[in-house]
Amino acid sequence: MERSFGEGSAAQALRKELGAFLRSRRERLSPAQLGLPVAPRRRTPGLRRGEVAELAGISASWYAWLEQGRVRTSEQVLRSVARALHLNEAETAHVLSFIDDATHEQQAPGWVSPNLLSLVESVAPNPAVVIDPHWDLLAWNAGYAALLTDPARLPSKQRNLPWLVFRWPPARDLIVNWEFEARYLLGQFRANAARHPHDRRYAEIIAEITQDPDAASWYSQRETAIYQPAIRHFQHPTAGDLHLRYVKLAALDEPSHHFLCYLPNNQHTKTALHHLTTGTQPSNPPRAQHT
Repeated sequence: MERSFGEGSAAQALRKELGAFLRSRRERLSPAQLGLPVAPRRRTPGLRRGEVAELAGISASWYAWLEQGRVRTSEQVLRSVARALHLNEAETAHVLSFIDDATHEQQAPGWVSPNLLSLVESVAPNPAVVIDPHWDLLAWNAGYAALLTDPARLPSKQRNLPWLVFRWPPARDLIVNWEFEARYLLGQFRANAARHPHDRRYAEIIAEITQDPDAASWYSQRETAIYQPAIRHFQHPTAGDLHLRYVKLAALDEPSHHFLCYLPNNQHTKTALHHLTTGTQPSNPPRAQHT
């Protein structure tokens, strides 16, 4: 364990974010859940700091400093705290992501390589898109434009996956189980944004999407999630019922970019995607935004 009170503002902001997350998870637990005695007139919501420290096998002072964002600590300690707080897999991964809080920001290019552009185009009519660390849409194909909306028709600041889910009105009807999907996506996005407390683009996106009351409520609860392969269900106004396997790949030659693709999970969806794409008149795909 390492005590460190005099580091830069970026590292301090990260530790404060970690501390706030741990506090939110401590306050949701009750002593009864963990078999601890419940004292009369207990005023502290959830567990006390000392109780978490005892369960994690660390000193009460150290855990208090951890929640206050005053210390940098080890993976072993954070895993012990995660177990004490009964964190799930996504929450534990989120906590451990703060270990390397001295990592420098990596500036992602605002352009997409010819290799990724070719890949996006080659998988059509299956919808595909390339996103940057802020989940801004950098390139997409005709299938993506036909499934959701053509990002070229949106202002550049709105070409963003969370914006489409929360601020683009048709999303709630298009995405079956919208609440579950939106909440899950926001949890992933929040986990990413938490690692970049001084990033203006993250702050801009958060300010925009939390104008939606649901997003504001879920974001304030510090919910977090990790990516899991899944089948996405859409009810398209033209193509009807679509079941698509959601695939996300990291580009080794562009580590800050991800390739997302929706693959048909049944023959009906495969046929519907073909007709949906050929029946529209999108602009020449794929599109890339250059900044």
